Amino acid sequence: MMEKEAGRVLVVGTGVSGIATAARLRRSGWRPVLVEKAPARRSDGYFIVLFGAGQAAADRLGMLDAVHDRATTTQKLDIERDGSGRPGMSFSDLPGKPWTMLRGDIEKAAFSVLPDDVEIRYSTVPTAIDQDADGVDVTLLDTVTGTSVTERFDLVVGADGLRSTVRSLVFGPHEKHLRRLDYMVAAFQFDGTPAGLVPGQAVTLLEPGRSMWVFAYRDHDPTVMMTYRTDDVDAEFRRPPVERLRAVFGPRPLGETLGDVIGALDRADRILFDSAEQVRMDAWHKGRVVLVGDAAWCVTLYAGMGVSSGLTGAELLGVMLDRHGADVGAALDAWEQALRPYVDHYLDGAFADRKVFVVNTRLEILFRRMVPRLRRFRLGRRLVDRMVRIDEIAKYKNVDIVGAVLADRAERSDVGGVVRTR
Repeated sequence: MMEKEAGRVLVVGTGVSGIATAARLRRSGWRPVLVEKAPARRSDGYFIVLFGAGQAAADRLGMLDAVHDRATTTQKLDIERDGSGRPGMSFSDLPGKPWTMLRGDIEKAAFSVLPDDVEIRYSTVPTAIDQDADGVDVTLLDTVTGTSVTERFDLVVGADGLRSTVRSLVFGPHEKHLRRLDYMVAAFQFDGTPAGLVPGQAVTLLEPGRSMWVFAYRDHDPTVMMTYRTDDVDAEFRRPPVERLRAVFGPRPLGETLGDVIGALDRADRILFDSAEQVRMDAWHKGRVVLVGDAAWCVTLYAGMGVSSGLTGAELLGVMLDRHGADVGAALDAWEQALRPYVDHYLDGAFADRKVFVVNTRLEILFRRMVPRLRRFRLGRRLVDRMVRIDEIAKYKNVDIVGAVLADRAERSDVGGVVRTR
């Protein structure tokens, strides 16, 4: 049942974090207005992993039944250019068996729980944000008509991604918050099955400073990610992505599978080509403006927690606003205090997690090749588990973060042996 009206909230960005935030706040009685710079809804996307934290948040948001694990049962392989291969670890081998899916899957699930009365304005961007103790005045530009309007909101949520407009208007320029990892990432949808592979087969090709990943699904065409190290990020954008990737993986013969993948780039409708960057901020909120998801804490795809942390941030924001009522400042303080230990861990761990996706030396590659054999022995398994950070996955990535916050409050509110909420 909808509770009393809590106020008017502007949510900037219709990515997963923004949609989930609007849906959750509407459930609490807020009146959301969603704005998006794109001219229409975007439901495409590439490979994501939904760890336990993300599954728990999706369940609390009512989204979990609308998605499913697309993991394939075909043995994943680590391959060479000549076509030779050996068994490799898949994400399903990790603790909790995280779900693999497409970003579009979770985006559609988020839209499925967004009430019909939530207003969405496309081709719209904020150009000015001014706030006082009682509210926020936001100037919104319609990029199609060129007209602007200034409206008042009780809360503004910036969920507009890595290069957030809300963040730049309220917290300062991008350069103040972005931290480059000096790696590039290209991703696209592959139609059919790459040459040399069987349908549903995931493979990884690792070479010093560069890699190719084919993410396979049991009920969908694969997606491909290629990532490599660079000494000059800015220079990477001066040439077309296909040209850069051919240069990075050349001049050696590409081989059957890699050659087919790079050839498919020329035919791809859309290619994601960007640098791997993090967002590092001392605070995710200022007054009545708060950032959620990549706008606040982009952990990079190497951490594998972008969608999971975005969903968790959305659900927890609703919980804290419910708990603190009209005191928005107290709600945002409590929200950040509860969430930051987990997000800081994802941010710090991304540098180690990067080695799962791309390594820089042949010695690291040789070690990766030994992993299946090492796991047959107790000491070897411990070594591999330490490399993959198994214990930390269970503690930080698979935990029900919102549930832990609620349980902690229940325990602290236990008076006379009676728990008041659980």
